[in-house]
Amino acid sequence: MFIKQSFVLLAQHASRSSKHIPPVKLSYKNMLKDPSSKYKPFIRPTLNKRNWPNNLITKAPRWLSTDLRDGNQSLPDPMSVEQKKEYFHKLVDIGFKEIEVSFPSASQTDFDFTRYAVENAPDDVTIQCLVQSREHLIKRTVEALTGAKRATVHTYLATSDMFRDIVFNMSKEEAIEKAVEATKLVRSLTKDDPTKQDTIWNYQFSPECFSDTPVEFAVEICEAVKNAWEPTVENPIIFNLPATVEVATPNIYADQIEYFSTHITEREKVCISTHTHNDRGCGVAASELGILAGADRVEGCLFGNGERTGNVDLVTVALNMYTQGIPPNLDFSDINSLIEVVERCNKIPVSPRAPYGGELVVCAFSGSHQDAIKKGFSVQEKRRAQGDKYWRIPYLPLDPKDIGRDYEAVIRVNSQSGKGGAAWVILRSLGLDLPRNMQIEFSNIVQDNADAIGKELQSGEISQLFKKTYNYNNESGSYISLLDYNVQKLDSERRIFSGQVEIAGEVVPIEGNGNGPISSFIDALSNLLNVKLGVANYAEHSIGSGSNTQAASYVHLTYRRYSDNEKAYKWGVGLSKDVGDASVQAILTTINNIIKSGEITLPKVQAAKKAGHA
Repeated sequence: MFIKQSFVLLAQHASRSSKHIPPVKLSYKNMLKDPSSKYKPFIRPTLNKRNWPNNLITKAPRWLSTDLRDGNQSLPDPMSVEQKKEYFHKLVDIGFKEIEVSFPSASQTDFDFTRYAVENAPDDVTIQCLVQSREHLIKRTVEALTGAKRATVHTYLATSDMFRDIVFNMSKEEAIEKAVEATKLVRSLTKDDPTKQDTIWNYQFSPECFSDTPVEFAVEICEAVKNAWEPTVENPIIFNLPATVEVATPNIYADQIEYFSTHITEREKVCISTHTHNDRGCGVAASELGILAGADRVEGCLFGNGERTGNVDLVTVALNMYTQGIPPNLDFSDINSLIEVVERCNKIPVSPRAPYGGELVVCAFSGSHQDAIKKGFSVQEKRRAQGDKYWRIPYLPLDPKDIGRDYEAVIRVNSQSGKGGAAWVILRSLGLDLPRNMQIEFSNIVQDNADAIGKELQSGEISQLFKKTYNYNNESGSYISLLDYNVQKLDSERRIFSGQVEIAGEVVPIEGNGNGPISSFIDALSNLLNVKLGVANYAEHSIGSGSNTQAASYVHLTYRRYSDNEKAYKWGVGLSKDVGDASVQAILTTINNIIKSGEITLPKVQAAKKAGHA
């Protein structure tokens, strides 16, 4: 019935293919065919000379984690105080020296957590809090930060034309006046207050939304703020230039950063900080280009959490630097434990495809990818033996072990995988570097199994399938056991193999001739089983080193099946500390496997004894 239905479907497809099918005409039910009537491109600032494209990132920026503030306020179910505590200590453990912990004027919960952070932060960690430019809110924020070793008060004000006109109905002059007023208030309550001199006070101002603000006005308002704060080279003012909403390509954001960096006065007293969101999916690129353009600090969240499409992913930016040989000054050695904390506290899973952190990003299912990775590891071992320590593996820009992941997760096998995938698993789990023809044969077996069950095969399942398929260590059955043997050399071209095997509890003598140990053993087994055996392929290699070294031998036997006298082939493998014994074991496990399949019949003991004596 199934075959009949298949023919009908094929016939229908063939009939359809022969007809004229007109091209698809887009309906544009909701989208505009020409969006230029509704949207206009962002105009980049004018630069006399654009320098940033020729720059390189050579050192890590200052990092600010906004997970506990910006990231937390974006969660459908915000973190509890206990979860914020756990998250805070994790951020400290991996190396963050600046952490924006809350909006303490917004709620008692945020105020209380700020106090916890102040009392539990190491001396070199700066606690930062965000506050609107309003007097009573600023006073509440300073109260929350009082007693900290290092603290940053972060104020912000709308500066983009859209926000000033639509949201606040505020002129540019009014915006400058309000920003200066807030700055002077923070100054009077912090660094100018004689009772608060035990704290190193920093000040951060954000012209929001910088990415949509005329860059000349951003410089103008920040100049006024800087003059009001009076920063020093030792304690610079922080100007956060946020792409609160990503409105243009990353190169335009870099142009804006470079314009600001080259037009703000007393640049040595200014720290430029980027805060990119991911509305266009370019947050990482915008941050990296922002650094090239002169930014000193990067703000964001772990794994890209945050409002709308999220803040820039700090893990990605940091590890991108790491793979270029630049120390990021953040320690992601155990990225899995970090993911556990983030997922538990945020209640949002890290995407399996998230750069570096995703479960699948160091995994290859494709056959060609697996083959390239397997060859890469093989070549790397040779290069390292010659003193080349640099990491160069196809498809893997980062060594998984650097972030606490093992190589077993690198290659995973499903029905789409090729010979390299299964071979890699066997190499990692059993130490066996399978010959190419054996790889091809076993990969087909693995693919058939994966296809049959409709899912990925785990490493342990592949290893068990290999052992079962090739009667590894005679685990699938031993019908003939070799008790003892000796190979006698007659001359340069002749050997005699003599020994004893056990069949069904009886000891049977065997003997054979050949030009070497393998061929003479094959001849002895041919005599015993009354079938012509041959060796189609043979390979061997060592496993381990020193006193623990073992030999692995692979044999590809030919024989004729009893049922139809057709020529057949069977692979086998043997392990031993002695190469000769490994070869014998490979042959014997293969013979036992053939007997189990019923393609060769086990001889009767008495007949075998007579044949051996004869």
